[in-house]
Amino acid sequence: MKQSGQKSGFLRVLGRRDVIALAFGAMIGWSWVVLTGTWISSAGTLGAILAFLIGGGAIAIVGLTYAELASALPYAGGEHVYSQRALGNTASFICTWAIIFGYTSVIAFEAVALPTVLSSLVPGLDRGYLWTIAGWDVYLTWVLVGVAGAVLMTTLNIVGVKTVAIVQTTVVTLILVVGALFIGGSGVTGNVENLQPLFKDGVNGITLVLVMVPFMFVGFDIIPQAAEEIDLPFRDIGTALVISIVMAIAWYSLIILGVGLLMNGESLSQADLVTAEANALIYGEIGGTILLLTGLAGILTTWNALIVGASRAIYALAQADMLPGFLGRLHPTHHTPVNAILLAGILSLISPFFGRPALVWLVDAGGLGIVVAYTLVAWSFLALRNKEPDLERPYRAPFGKVTGYTALLLSLGLIFLYLPGSPAALIWPQEWGIVLFWIAIGGLLFSMRTKF
Repeated sequence: MKQSGQKSGFLRVLGRRDVIALAFGAMIGWSWVVLTGTWISSAGTLGAILAFLIGGGAIAIVGLTYAELASALPYAGGEHVYSQRALGNTASFICTWAIIFGYTSVIAFEAVALPTVLSSLVPGLDRGYLWTIAGWDVYLTWVLVGVAGAVLMTTLNIVGVKTVAIVQTTVVTLILVVGALFIGGSGVTGNVENLQPLFKDGVNGITLVLVMVPFMFVGFDIIPQAAEEIDLPFRDIGTALVISIVMAIAWYSLIILGVGLLMNGESLSQADLVTAEANALIYGEIGGTILLLTGLAGILTTWNALIVGASRAIYALAQADMLPGFLGRLHPTHHTPVNAILLAGILSLISPFFGRPALVWLVDAGGLGIVVAYTLVAWSFLALRNKEPDLERPYRAPFGKVTGYTALLLSLGLIFLYLPGSPAALIWPQEWGIVLFWIAIGGLLFSMRTKF
């Protein structure tokens, strides 16, 4: 098999603002609109914030290992490059296929989220009943909206990463403005009594939220995936990665606090799109609509960025002869990994057919893939510190190997949250079925690597 790390035909067109917008936009997405009520109901207001501080802190430590590796080995494929160099081909395939699972689960999540938010904005969108899954009626028009979104976002990514970055930066700026107005308004009109209960169900409640956190933070690792398209000093690549994680921790914590100030337990239980309804309490119906539109914009930022990440990881595996070679080809005009982008897009076409219950299934199942990849990256960080101490590292993680061991232990701890016996274990057959389906896809494509 080929060794990774050789420069390719990508164009270096992404500046500092583009990079941070890609990563931060990937991490915030749509979930803060629809799942904030679930987090507060599960753990209480401060319990939910604590879960994000703990989980986000763990991700930040993992992010430090990424930052060092991204500056030292700035090649497309991120996790694949690090793990292959440090641990060999088998570990590299497992690591990279796991992070691709995380990416594609988020992409599929957005294909479900898009019709969910549009059905709130456009009454009567549900037409042409198809079937019922987990108590949720799936309609043809609803499915078609998700499919159309997948086609649009796939096409946009084929056109070029700079186009993606322009869209991303514009939309992220809009989201930040609306978020700031929401957080400021909640501080003025909210009531601290609504924050009760501060904690709910103790450790179990916090754990139920904590298990979702890795999924919410997937996206900072878009930066190393697109390293060959970033036009920055290598040290600054690592710095931008860390900044994006800190921004996301602050965002989620403040959104939870804002919703907690505005809505009590009864209101939360009756709300569907909680954050939008909370914003309506501040600014009226128009405020709710604006926040829904902002959530719609968040869908686009995550969808954009995660297609970038998934396609570059797929491309890197194909270039290393771990996936069929046709997935490692660049578009002759746009210099984008066109076939890898198409594969990521095709996989996202499936989820709308499962309706809204797929949202939670994808969050949980995809989170497992993410933390498996994080574990192997932390291991790679430590292995390269031992094997190649003289490797030039423009950005060096503070505290050296201590940071690496901490990241490794935290990642392993997160893995156990998904396993049987944990209060937040994946459920059978839906969530474990998604995991097994992904393993089967990987095995099939790996077996076909010499045939195409």
